[in-house]
Amino acid sequence: MYIGRIGSGAHYDDGCYILLKEVIDNAIDEFIMGYGKQVEIKVEGNRVRVRDFGRGIPLGKIVDCVSQINTGAKYNNEVFQFSVGLNGVGTKAVNALSKDFTVRSHRDGEFAEATFKQGKLKKENRGKTTEPNGTFVEFEPDPTIFKDSEFKPEFIEKRLRHYSYLNSGLRLIF
Repeated sequence: MYIGRIGSGAHYDDGCYILLKEVIDNAIDEFIMGYGKQVEIKVEGNRVRVRDFGRGIPLGKIVDCVSQINTGAKYNNEVFQFSVGLNGVGTKAVNALSKDFTVRSHRDGEFAEATFKQGKLKKENRGKTTEPNGTFVEFEPDPTIFKDSEFKPEFIEKRLRHYSYLNSGLRLIF
């Protein structure tokens, strides 16, 4: 995956926004296929949280889907009819380029969670949950790569407006 310029966050196409776009694109894929009408995006400093209410990643595939190339449900034509990104690299690149990266999937009363540091798995957890189905991703771009990078809310808002225009019925909360 090509993230373009690393930048500082001062331009809408800087790398930090491409990382955020990759995570949001996965949530929009779920919406396009009829699962989950709401995506919550929160940015505090350089820490980003994205929560969708789609199907969630299959619990047994959560680590592979965010860390192993050519893995994920998007290669199964019976599961995904359309996808914003088909090469299976986006979220893996976000993980690899993040200081901290956490993914949690909620499916049918159970959850699986994996935590990474600079792309290396540090912790896995599974259990029961009352949370609705969906996926939660939290990451912070690695400051050794994205030096002095800072998210600007106006660039995020502009991208989210574009998503909302293109996806009638999708609720984006920022």
